[in-house]
Amino acid sequence: MDMNQDTTRVLYAAILKLLRPLVRMALKRGVSFKTFASLLKWVYYDVARENFTIEGRKQTHSRISVITGLTRKEVKRLSELDPPMSREQREKYNRAARVVSGWRREAGCLDEQGRPVAIPISGEGATFETLVKKFSGDMPPRAVLDELIRVGALQLEPDNRVRLVHEAFTPTADEAIKFHILGTDVNLLISTIENNIDKNGHEPYFQRKVYYDNLPDEVLADFRKMSRRQAQQLLNDLDSYLAINDRDVNPGIKGTGRNVAGVGIYYFEKSFDEED
Repeated sequence: MDMNQDTTRVLYAAILKLLRPLVRMALKRGVSFKTFASLLKWVYYDVARENFTIEGRKQTHSRISVITGLTRKEVKRLSELDPPMSREQREKYNRAARVVSGWRREAGCLDEQGRPVAIPISGEGATFETLVKKFSGDMPPRAVLDELIRVGALQLEPDNRVRLVHEAFTPTADEAIKFHILGTDVNLLISTIENNIDKNGHEPYFQRKVYYDNLPDEVLADFRKMSRRQAQQLLNDLDSYLAINDRDVNPGIKGTGRNVAGVGIYYFEKSFDEED
């Protein structure tokens, strides 16, 4: 369906707004326009290959060329490249996040108020080793421990116990994992918005924000604390429900299909400008 001129103009403006912080991060880290453009070409090729097929027909280089505007020669070249993905970072992040999440649910790892406490690395009862075995598959506990300490998620206590630095897995010292989170979280947010724009017979996904544009500096610190506290409590409640129904955590769960579902919350703050 062709878009009218007004819709096209708004779409282009939205794309420019999306690209601005992405390009800013790329330039800070020495990513040239040539490199950025080559990544964009690969994404155009891969999305056309995966999402714009005709039922019952094999996707061809010629059709991808027509859809994307790339030459057939360029499409063929892109089809021969290895995907520029970071499966290692994804696996490290997922395993570490599962251990931290399990720590916040296991009865032996919590105090009377339900807050995570320091636990022994090994031994009897609730230990770091038992958490890793339960929530991180066949990964060696020492490797997971070293990784969580390295990224700033855990603190080693003098009595050979370990303590969570934050209630959630927040890798403060690992830029590579932070960029993995950037790609994953922004992808999910845009997918939600895409669903709500296209509809396609689906129920709209929940998408809301609280937004005021004339706040004094003095309000911001209190609002940061309030939003962090209340958002974390909501996420803890949702995490408990999802963990009970996830086959990796609870192998006895029955049902069909394999789906990803969750809720993401983010805080934003910046000085006002007319573009806002």
